[in-house]
Amino acid sequence: MASTLAAQPCPCGRSGARGAALTLAQCCGRYITPDLATPAPDAQSLMRSRYSAYALRDVPYLLATWHPSTRPIELSLEPGVKWLGLEVRRQHVIGPDSAEVEFVARQRDPSGRAHRLHERSRFVREQGRWLYVDGKIG
Repeated sequence: MASTLAAQPCPCGRSGARGAALTLAQCCGRYITPDLATPAPDAQSLMRSRYSAYALRDVPYLLATWHPSTRPIELSLEPGVKWLGLEVRRQHVIGPDSAEVEFVARQRDPSGRAHRLHERSRFVREQGRWLYVDGKIG
């Protein structure tokens, strides 16, 4: 990941212990790498990194972290969408290898209209990696 991206605030908005916004390098950037060397440690971290990947338009990372049973063959992102913020409402650990994360993501479409995506996402861990399975909107 380019050093200019690494110094910017992380799109997911996570704060450190003192309340300061974490940089992309300190937060989701360590998971969003071409070699996927560092897996997200939990479902919430994966969900946050996937939000950041949407904001950064990193389609390969999104596909690589999508469970094969539900992953689309290809993914195209709408041009001009700007992601504005993420609020994680809760994480519910179902078992050692499954969890749900409820969140609200805000975005602005190319026409300038704002939208909110409220989703409860399901995640599973396989071979030491958390994967997005699916989500319920609403």
